[in-house]
Amino acid sequence: MTMPRWETDFGAEGGLFRRLRAAAAEAWSGYTWHPFVQRLSDGALPLPAFRTYLIQDYLFLIHFARAKAFAVVKGESLQAMRDKAAAVLAILDETKLHLKYCAEWGLDEAAVIATPESAETVSYTRWVLDRGLFGDILDLEVALAPCTVGYGEVALRILADPARQVEGNAYQSWIDTYAAEEYQAMARAAALRIDALGVSHGGEARFARLAADFAEAARLEQRFWQQGLDAARGDNTVHG
Repeated sequence: MTMPRWETDFGAEGGLFRRLRAAAAEAWSGYTWHPFVQRLSDGALPLPAFRTYLIQDYLFLIHFARAKAFAVVKGESLQAMRDKAAAVLAILDETKLHLKYCAEWGLDEAAVIATPESAETVSYTRWVLDRGLFGDILDLEVALAPCTVGYGEVALRILADPARQVEGNAYQSWIDTYAAEEYQAMARAAALRIDALGVSHGGEARFARLAADFAEAARLEQRFWQQGLDAARGDNTVHG
């Protein structure tokens, strides 16, 4: 039987990333094939749900950049520090693009910036920052990887979804962003970095703690999706 791409594209067989993913199978599946994702795929996601997600994702990106900055401080080599510094700048540039994308959905830039962080955004971002502050580079990268690699898997799952709606799907541009080879290559590189750090930083001896962190990140990602659906609860308007 041919395995789906999301089972084979990210990380090496026997490497730390795939082992972490397998150990967190239930939480990981609940994240990468959450009802929010399924509704993105079939185009039936309520517009208020997507707008809530877009706003909170912008606020999330700010703290994601801060967490990546920890990776500069804790980088294991000069090259790693350079790579992470470039990643921080890329995320900060992405915040500008994200605001433009929000505008396309009728979200005013000033209103987006002024929106308070939700409890879900606060809990997720501060948890990642905590791992960066108190852990080493492997702890931090394991906390970050579910976001980067997970969105790559989400896109592959959508592409393989029999219920996927392409024509007339208002969310197709979002899907295209994460299905694009540029993003997929970044996700594959993030998984392989976990594999490499697992070898260089004693991943085997620390597996139980790393697995717990990986699963927690997946659960926090689930709650991040869910807040959009919760915001749209009671709204019968379906976008798509």
